[in-house]
Amino acid sequence: MKTRALRIHGKNDLRLETFDLPEIAADEILADIWTDSVCMSSHKLAIQGNDHKRVVGDLAVRPTIIGHEFCGTILKVGGKYRGKFTEGQKYSIQPAMNYPGRELEAPGYSFPHIGGSATTIIIPREIMEMECLLPYDGRAFYQASLSEPVSCIVGAFKTSYHWKPGTYEHLMGIVPGGSLALLAGAGPMGLGAVDYALHGPSRPGILVVTDIDQARLDRAAAVFTPAHAKTCGVDLRYVNTAAGKAVEALRSQTGGRGFDDVYVFAPVAALIEQAGGIAGVNCCINFFAGPSKADFSAGVNFYDVHYSGHHIVGSSGGNTDDMRESLALMAKGSLNPSVMITHIGGLDCAADTVMRLPKIPGGKKLIYTKINMPLTAIDDFEKLGANNPLLRELARISGKNGNLWSPEAEEYLLKHAEIVDPR
Repeated sequence: MKTRALRIHGKNDLRLETFDLPEIAADEILADIWTDSVCMSSHKLAIQGNDHKRVVGDLAVRPTIIGHEFCGTILKVGGKYRGKFTEGQKYSIQPAMNYPGRELEAPGYSFPHIGGSATTIIIPREIMEMECLLPYDGRAFYQASLSEPVSCIVGAFKTSYHWKPGTYEHLMGIVPGGSLALLAGAGPMGLGAVDYALHGPSRPGILVVTDIDQARLDRAAAVFTPAHAKTCGVDLRYVNTAAGKAVEALRSQTGGRGFDDVYVFAPVAALIEQAGGIAGVNCCINFFAGPSKADFSAGVNFYDVHYSGHHIVGSSGGNTDDMRESLALMAKGSLNPSVMITHIGGLDCAADTVMRLPKIPGGKKLIYTKINMPLTAIDDFEKLGANNPLLRELARISGKNGNLWSPEAEEYLLKHAEIVDPR
């Protein structure tokens, strides 16, 4: 069985290649992939190569398929799992499998035959043993792809904690009805966090979203309006902190008392220090953004740690239960991951997209692995559609859905684009 896949061979060395997959074993599953959303973690892997903590062995000798936010259908089930999984079944993968003794290994980093940027893969026994292959019954492939980043947000909300005064008991999660700030929160993961804060099981009373890019804030405010937030019981405010005196401006949003929870969505030292400046008593600062440099550091006010109970947690990825919750909330329509997507492309543009990801504006970049298509912003569909019937129709479909990607748009794309599959 041949596959077409984007493999990493070393630092800044991504290659789109066609090669043969071996026959599956009894404890493996053969599957195809239709969608893979590009994560900043894949960019970090691309620039770090063998130095990345999740890489196993030498990439020059044992290249791996990049990408870990993917969805597809099962093609063939090994004998051990027949009856539990069936051919033609849609699936999603929880890449944070936490295999005993090999906790850092994950699809998209550590395995030669499984990763998101491919047409066909082999799901290995480790994924099966850890029950990280999750059936998916939804309409669109892309929604299950985005269940992985959404699960990271769910996990982050569960990672934060506080304590009841006078006790040593940790109360997990954000403060219900409290004040929550999402710093640099108008990007794709920030928007996912806004969605979860408004429509998830635990909601703040005040939600402040900051950014230094007014265009990003304007898009966020159009997607999640303060008026809609009020119907969810949340006072939602967007604040541009580019002008300076951000700490003073943000503390004023809480009447000077500071925030109960602060999330940091960009690995910027000044932003982390800003989080400390706006934290209230018993505040949990959640450093969500993963840095690419191992020596990344920022200043911490230990006076506030001691006397005001400031504490810092870091969250990286969700677990399988978080992904199940994400899939369930999306199936119910409570969460809409479409708000995270701003660009669509084919597998032929995946390497360039991964390498240039920090420099490409907008939110999530969604790759359809069985087509060739330049990376294209949804906002550009209408303009480019003047000479491209496919994009013209996608512009029409997206336009009636608030200029967001949708299951209808995916179905039209896969029906009318040329499918490229070497098998």
